[in-house]
Amino acid sequence: MQRLEVQLSNVKLSYFDEGTGAVILLLHGFPDSADVWRNIIPGLVSAGYRVIAPDLRGFGQSELKPNKDDYKIKFIMQDILELKASLNLTQPVKLVAHDWGANIGWMLISFFPDQFSSYFPISVGHPYAYALDGGFEQKKKGWYTMAFQFEEMAEKMFSQNDWAAFRIFTENNSELDTNWLPDLKRAGRFTAALNLYRANLVPSDNDSKLAPTPVPVHGLYGKNDLYLSQSQMEQSGKYTSGPFNFSLIDGGHWLQIEAPELVLNSILNFYKTL
Repeated sequence: MQRLEVQLSNVKLSYFDEGTGAVILLLHGFPDSADVWRNIIPGLVSAGYRVIAPDLRGFGQSELKPNKDDYKIKFIMQDILELKASLNLTQPVKLVAHDWGANIGWMLISFFPDQFSSYFPISVGHPYAYALDGGFEQKKKGWYTMAFQFEEMAEKMFSQNDWAAFRIFTENNSELDTNWLPDLKRAGRFTAALNLYRANLVPSDNDSKLAPTPVPVHGLYGKNDLYLSQSQMEQSGKYTSGPFNFSLIDGGHWLQIEAPELVLNSILNFYKTL
């Protein structure tokens, strides 16, 4: 797969654009890039879809923005909508997203439901379900979101001694040395990744007014996710007005890497129900 680039109004994004047919937009999370979808994209293309997967601002090969507030969700949503417009995607597209990308995806289908025909969030449930229904398990699993708030200190703590703390945090994930660390070691990139957490810790006025989305949603949750509770996905249907279902599969947080065939089949089976 070859990356393409597009200059938007406020940032240059790198993205994959593969296949032909109905469009699926894939959004990655922390600390990934669009590469996290590398085992999913070929199967979607083979099934007859056109797949577009951007590196979010500050990640992968997309442009690094200098300020913490540059990573507010409202700006990232603008990036996605501008990318869609730049590719002349005037019809609603299918949306699949993971981790921070999934959080952004929930916002997109809530504020711009006319732009998306369906939504498949992986790991992360609706923001209200995360905040209100995740329970003590979610508070315990989400400890790192507060640790990431300490500017400079968090960068030092997680990167010193050959990223020892980050290796423990991710259980020495196979992505570390092949994809994540080569990206995060570049100047300013680890701070940019952490700025997703820092810029969006306190919800904006708009974030407190999420309308129940009519877009059909099917969530996917790994039974052994280290960072997210099952209930924050399971209870997400309380905050949608359209059809909502979710599936549990064996695996942890990065299901696209751990169980790509299960993820691919789950996505395709969801589309068959629409």
